[in-house]
Amino acid sequence: MKLSDFRFSLTPDLISQYPAKKRDEAKLMVLHRKTQTIEHKLFKDIIDYFDDGDVMVVNNTKIFPARIYGTKEKTGAKIEVFLLRELNKETKLWDVLVDPARKIRIGNKLYFGDNDQLVAEVIDNTTSRGRTLRFLYDGPHQEFKNIIYGQGETPLPKLIKRPVEPEDADRYQTIFAKKEGGVATPTAGLHFSIELMKLMKIKGINFSEITLHTGLGNFRAIEVEDLSKHKTDSEEINVDESTVEIVNEAKNNKKKICAIGTTSLKTLESCVTISGHLKSYSGWTNKFIFSPYDFRLANALVTNFHLPQSSMMIATAAFAGEEFLHKAYKEAIAQKYGFFTYGDAMLIL
Repeated sequence: MKLSDFRFSLTPDLISQYPAKKRDEAKLMVLHRKTQTIEHKLFKDIIDYFDDGDVMVVNNTKIFPARIYGTKEKTGAKIEVFLLRELNKETKLWDVLVDPARKIRIGNKLYFGDNDQLVAEVIDNTTSRGRTLRFLYDGPHQEFKNIIYGQGETPLPKLIKRPVEPEDADRYQTIFAKKEGGVATPTAGLHFSIELMKLMKIKGINFSEITLHTGLGNFRAIEVEDLSKHKTDSEEINVDESTVEIVNEAKNNKKKICAIGTTSLKTLESCVTISGHLKSYSGWTNKFIFSPYDFRLANALVTNFHLPQSSMMIATAAFAGEEFLHKAYKEAIAQKYGFFTYGDAMLIL
């Protein structure tokens, strides 16, 4: 499978800058793999495609305000710092990305907030833009987190070319968000409203939760033509026994197991047994899904419309079938569906 197989023309006007006014009223394109047919619906119509005993596997990662701005000592240059993950609570070490990176070297100090409320020292280079920062703060850890998050803003992707607005703090978070750690929202989950979830539960549709703390690797360009040579960033995942029980019961009863987003799909496929059942796991995954791929658990997928040559598009093509997905994307462009994070949704059955 080649990267160039996933190239298509996407004009900037199709990259949604705002979400739908109501979560569950985004457009929904329904792909039927058996008949190779396509339907056009609203997202709230998803309830019509599932029945008692079917399962929605959702990602409960919670996004934190990961983008903060500081100034470099002496020069006062403005520096953007993207917090990726906390490495050590006691020493307040963080793995971050900095921009512009060329100005930031080991030993530099960065100042944040009014009256330089917070100071960080660069102690290591990790990648071209990656750095390890030690925040210099003597107070309790929770107090430190409150300060650093108070400085932060919702980490909207750069292709959303507008200032962050207060509403983004809520709309860039799914209704399932519980476990803090993600820096990129699992976009498929954004379309679920509390009202829709309640109606689905009344119908007997189950919701089970996994955790995959989404990283910026989701937005990193794939740089090899041969997809078998691509290496993805590792992401932290967790699947607990209650989810295992719900998913395996659905599997045994031949019910639909619907992965809500490629993050849930990746997690399920990272935790599947030889017999095709789910097992509990807590750790890391760097699974990269591309065709041909034999999916062992999920038999339905909800996902957004993704950027050309992105890992999410490639995983979706493996699930839908490459030709069918290209047909769907061509129709989505013609019908003015919204692409990317705040865009519309696709259900693949």
